[in-house]
Amino acid sequence: MNYRDYSEATLGRVQQIRELLNAGLSTHAIRGILPCLKSPRDPRVFEGVTPETMAALERERDRLTERVDILARNRDAIADYLAELRGRAN
Repeated sequence: MNYRDYSEATLGRVQQIRELLNAGLSTHAIRGILPCLKSPRDPRVFEGVTPETMAALERERDRLTERVDILARNRDAIADYLAELRGRAN
């Protein structure tokens, strides 16, 4: 069987991409931000960034912030429900 060995860095990058996809980012947005995920202050990251790219990243950030807020509310509601269930079980 043909198996390939990947470095820890490569496996970490794949995991990072999977997490971004699971968070709802588009592959286009991920492609644009991958360079800055390794080192956000690397000067190469800032070359050639267009206003359109910045606007797209701002939209993604805002969308993720909204999603985080929704997930936090749902988590809190479930925690409250579980606490109520435990209280009634005693």
